[in-house]
Amino acid sequence: MLRYMTAGESHGPALVAILEGMPSNLPVTAADINTELRRRMGGYGRGGRMKIEQDEVQILGGIRHGKTLGSPIALVIQNRDWENWKTVMAPEAEAAQGEPDRPPMTRPRPGHADLIGGLKYDHLDLRNVLERASARETAARVAVGAVGKCLLRQFGIQVVSHVVEMGGIRAKTEGLSAAEIVSLAETSPVRCADPDATQAILAKVDEARSRGTSLGGVFEVLVVDPPVGLGSYVHWDHRLDGRLAQALMSIQAIKGVEIGLGFETARRFGFEVQDEIFYQPPGQEATEGEGFHRRTNFGGGLEGGMTTGQPIVLRAAMKPLSTQYKPLASVDILTKEASKAGVERSDITAVPAAGVVGEAVVAFVIAQALCEKFGADSLAEMQRNHAGYVAYLKTR
Repeated sequence: MLRYMTAGESHGPALVAILEGMPSNLPVTAADINTELRRRMGGYGRGGRMKIEQDEVQILGGIRHGKTLGSPIALVIQNRDWENWKTVMAPEAEAAQGEPDRPPMTRPRPGHADLIGGLKYDHLDLRNVLERASARETAARVAVGAVGKCLLRQFGIQVVSHVVEMGGIRAKTEGLSAAEIVSLAETSPVRCADPDATQAILAKVDEARSRGTSLGGVFEVLVVDPPVGLGSYVHWDHRLDGRLAQALMSIQAIKGVEIGLGFETARRFGFEVQDEIFYQPPGQEATEGEGFHRRTNFGGGLEGGMTTGQPIVLRAAMKPLSTQYKPLASVDILTKEASKAGVERSDITAVPAAGVVGEAVVAFVIAQALCEKFGADSLAEMQRNHAGYVAYLKTR
């Protein structure tokens, strides 16, 4: 089984990821991972932390001479800001005896894990909660997803993302191919493929900054050229749509996920939302594609918890980040007195970066489903099994 675990705190020494189950002989380099880490750090509206960090991965195990070994892969991303937090975040008990560099965090921020995490884990200093709950953790997940993308690349599968809405401003991208979306989004400071919407969003981010508040939005993740039949309908936890939704919902500040038409399907008649099925005999001149095919993709590339072979279309809604530079009402957990919420360094918006994180978690789930379908001891074995499956599908 392909699986991973991350560890580390936002201002601790490093973030760590252990990835287990990747097939052997898969080409992976630090440059593959660092490219994705740099993409995560970008985006208009990011805060001061991104001026400090220069995320780069250290590969400590599982890869030799540019190829995976089949053993667990160990990845480390150093936190450069650790230099400024060595006493506050020191693991040694003695560090707590001196005068604290920063006072304990006792004023929980609405919308964060601060209060509930403190109650659940019996913490009086809420820094014990916020350091791990922080979205800084997603850097480790992006590193894992980058390895997943290396596997998908071997099977001609691409995972991309772009911002489709921020601050109520919607991008117009109808009719654009995935390649066009990537080209336009990657040159936009907010990773939006609509140049007019980009300019309006930039102004909206500036407005949020001037008001001491934050801005949310929606990003879309596309999986291009997945094979037919990843996932399964036979068990609830094998359904790929549920697994993809869970992966996206696990990203900090994500409050909604939809697939294909999503919530719009609830507003239409049944005949308006189904992807009708057509057939073109192989070998004949085809204008739409051979074999079974669709002319629409309302379902977003998934039916019955399985891939249809069409592009997988996923959207995730990110709420405005909870930290406000004009703090909201809160209560001190020690004195129980009314107070303003604590303020931690944050972004005005992280929607563009969240799209990159979305790519990573989706890439991992698709890689996981690919390993389940085609075996995962070695890349060559997976490729043989995949080739045989593709040949079989052509006979249907």
